[in-house]
Amino acid sequence: MRIFFTGGSGKAGKHVAPYLAEQGHQVTNADLVPLGHPDVADLRVDLTDAGETYSAMAGLATFDELDLDEKPSYDAVVHFAAVPAILLTSDARTYATNVLSTYNVLEAATRLGVRKVIFASSETTYGVCFAQGERRPLYVPVDEEHPTVPEDSYAMSKVANEVTARSFQARTGADVYGLRINNVIEPHEYAEMFPAFLEDPALRRRNIFAYIDTRDLGRMVQRGLEVDGLGYEVFNVANADMSVAVTTDEVRERFYDGVEVRREMGRDETFYSIEKARELLGYEPQHSWRDVLADPGAGAS
Repeated sequence: MRIFFTGGSGKAGKHVAPYLAEQGHQVTNADLVPLGHPDVADLRVDLTDAGETYSAMAGLATFDELDLDEKPSYDAVVHFAAVPAILLTSDARTYATNVLSTYNVLEAATRLGVRKVIFASSETTYGVCFAQGERRPLYVPVDEEHPTVPEDSYAMSKVANEVTARSFQARTGADVYGLRINNVIEPHEYAEMFPAFLEDPALRRRNIFAYIDTRDLGRMVQRGLEVDGLGYEVFNVANADMSVAVTTDEVRERFYDGVEVRREMGRDETFYSIEKARELLGYEPQHSWRDVLADPGAGAS
């Protein structure tokens, strides 16, 4: 597929865009900063500018395309570009940038006839991650039916983007899939960050004790590209296990006392449910921090 990938130079994108290229796709990275990967074309684009966005998506990606008899079009758009968290710029700029860029990308894609759009939403939409003070989910495991009522500008922008995406899907009938991506972890970060998480599970409370390996995030995007006909859907994206070594029973007792438990859970199962992605997309994560670090609770009953 010829893919217009926004934000391919960011923490997640710099792994996922090359992964898609490895799968045989032609990938154009639309970003303010070039990725510089030999298998990914870079295009400097300000996605908050509607004209720039449309022009970039309607145009060529490489000089080689000049030799084609007809100018090619994109088969899919993967939209990862965003101000990626709060406290990087003002709240107003965070919200405005994320909402306007997403609108521009979706409008350009649908007007140009692109029939598959995958966009990055966030775990923060559930209102836990960036809440002032402690906020607990209404029930566990948290699935896509859980209410999305955040208070921070970043998560607000992601909820707004989901509404926008659903509206463009209703207008066009294209497949538009939103990925509620949990805390993105690069492979080298297991050794750097996870020892502290294993020592103090409370550090992972705001992430619902979950995480997503960049390699498995790439697989999730690939599955979204391969599976057609779902219309508009949102999917939680995480690894299958928690990012802490204590058991699910211990997490419930310490952090979720009084929170509704909707089903029996495995000993190490993520509280950020990925069952929908498994069922509809055939997503199955393959990585874990346990591949790198010893689990101090291994063998416990």
